[in-house]
Amino acid sequence: MDHVELFQRVGLAIAIGAAVGVERHWRERDEPAGSRTAGIRTFIMVGMVGGIAGLIERSLNPGSGYAGIVTVGFLIAVAAVMAVFELREAIAEESFSATSVIVAILTFGLGVLAVIGDMVLVSAAGAALVTILASRNFLHASIRRLKWIELRSAVILIAMTFMLLPIIPAEPVGPFGGISPRNLIILVITLASISFAAYLAVRMLGASRGDLLAGAIGGLISSTGTTVAFARRSLVAAGTGSLAAGAIAAGAVSLLRTAALVVMLAPSLAADLILPLGVGAVVMLGHAAFLSFGRQEPAADNLPGNPFELPAVAKMAALLAGVAFLARAATQYFGSEGLIVASALSALADVDAVTVTVAGMLPTLEPKLAAQAIGIGVIVNMAAKAAYAAVFGSRGFAVHLVVASLLSIAAGMAAVWARAVV
Repeated sequence: MDHVELFQRVGLAIAIGAAVGVERHWRERDEPAGSRTAGIRTFIMVGMVGGIAGLIERSLNPGSGYAGIVTVGFLIAVAAVMAVFELREAIAEESFSATSVIVAILTFGLGVLAVIGDMVLVSAAGAALVTILASRNFLHASIRRLKWIELRSAVILIAMTFMLLPIIPAEPVGPFGGISPRNLIILVITLASISFAAYLAVRMLGASRGDLLAGAIGGLISSTGTTVAFARRSLVAAGTGSLAAGAIAAGAVSLLRTAALVVMLAPSLAADLILPLGVGAVVMLGHAAFLSFGRQEPAADNLPGNPFELPAVAKMAALLAGVAFLARAATQYFGSEGLIVASALSALADVDAVTVTVAGMLPTLEPKLAAQAIGIGVIVNMAAKAAYAAVFGSRGFAVHLVVASLLSIAAGMAAVWARAVV
């Protein structure tokens, strides 16, 4: 390793210490000099100490038997000094917290790894550390607002992920090519995580930010469920414009979500699908913004339930498995027409399952047919939501949904035609 790279590595160790120090110092910026345990200078030096410890470790002969002793010695010294001064500060202020000591240990450790480890990984870890520290107020407020059942559900699913996923078989099981249980669980966890993040956002933002925002976030949870919930409210609400705006925004977010899944799971289809999905989403967002302009009605408070509840996760897994089996069986027996019919039927409830299933079939499926299956699934899902609005909602609410859906579908098909002509 040349001197330039060593300077870069030590510089990274110092930079991580500086970033952490800025956050720590800013939080206690109003304290008089000498009243804080560690500020920007101290954490810069902690990062530098870690870098120096890493340099010493690199210079030692691996076979000398002293590997790791230097790092451990420096670590004990840094932790002991920080603990003593943090204890004195806690006694003086009658406020107890181990955060600064843990942060110093982490900063030192990242400084060591910056010199002897992967710089990219260390940079990401440093950014994550600063983000966690800067999110203190947000995290504390989130804990106060969340219910125990929500936290419990998240903990249960996380435990299932790390305890059960490694022992779940990856080999396909069942007829028609089978379904990989491990891939199925991974996809369920991914979709549920997105939904849970949106659910938490609704809980933390509260129900006073407007139906437009609630609908947009609800679109990440379930655009179909959000549409039905808003439709039912429209029967008793004084006005339906803002409710329709929220439901339309949910549909737009659903289109964007489908586009994101295509990019992540089936990038070969992005060229055919991203443009129509994006154009359709823009049309729906414009319609929603037009309806909600100048309105200050309360937000919806009956969005779908916690998506991390085990029954919800089990239903999602069953839906994905059922759609995958139906699509593969229909394709084998009826060819391309069977896949199109299976996608259309599945999209009556949810379009994510169609997207995920078709993407999983790509190695043996023609890309053009795959794009058509997803596109038809999206159109059927939009038509189904408009029908649900007519069945469960008021006439005005349904009219707005139908108009927005037709305009979006027309815009998407126009984008497909324009791309084909060009």
